[in-house]
Order: sequence, then C-alpha cells, then structure tokens
Amino acid sequence: QVQLVESGGGVVQNGGSLRLSCVASERTFSTSLMGWFRQVPGKEREFVAAIWWSGSRYYADSVKGRFTISRDTAKNTVYLQMNNLKPEATAVYYCATDPRTTWPGTSAYDPMRYHYWGQGTQVTVSS
Repeated sequence: QVQLVESGGGVVQNGGSLRLSCVASERTFSTSLMGWFRQVPGKEREFVAAIWWSGSRYYADSVKGRFTISRDTAKNTVYLQMNNLKPEATAVYYCATDPRTTWPGTSAYDPMRYHYWGQGTQVTVSS
C-alpha cells in the first residue's frame, strides 16, 4: 500500500504562487507515474499535471506555462509549482500515483490510471 501525503496548500491572492508537495511512502516512487489532480464540489476530478520516471511531463492546457511539475527521487517527493494563480484554480488538489512501469502515454491524463491517492490539500485563490 502506497501512502501519499500532500502539503503546501493555502490561501493566495490572484496572481500569486504556491508550491505543493507530495511525499510517497514507497521506494517504487522512482519508477512510478506521479500526477496532480484537482476537484471542486459538484465537479469531476480534473487532471492538472503528471510526470513519468523518465522525466516526461504532462500538463493540462489550462495550466501550461504557469505550473511546473517536478520530482526529487531521493526524497520520494513530487512538487507542483503554481505561478500566476487565478481564482478558477481554487480546488482541492490531490496527488496520485501509478506504480506500474508501463509507459502511460495519454492515459497519464486519466484518473482511472492511478492506483493510489492522497487526502488532498486545499488551494484557494482570492480575487
């Protein structure tokens, strides 16, 4: 069982920045697909960004150029740097992982691809 713990959420003004962190409990982190999703009440969970162990990155069109996903294998941690935040980014942000080593391709965007999820961290962007 992989455990994921997110941190770094909070309240920020329109145009501000936050960095989210997600620490994974397993050494398989180094060969895993790691992703960030977000969800607001009443809506489906939405893909934000993902990173494959090779370094390949995936981004939702709505965050390209403003968000950056990265990972520190030595710390079993994945980060989401969020710049120029907008009010529509307000949501609970979830970290997720798929420990399989098969190439994800476009399935990296699909929440069904991921086997383990964190509890989420709230991000609120005030206008």
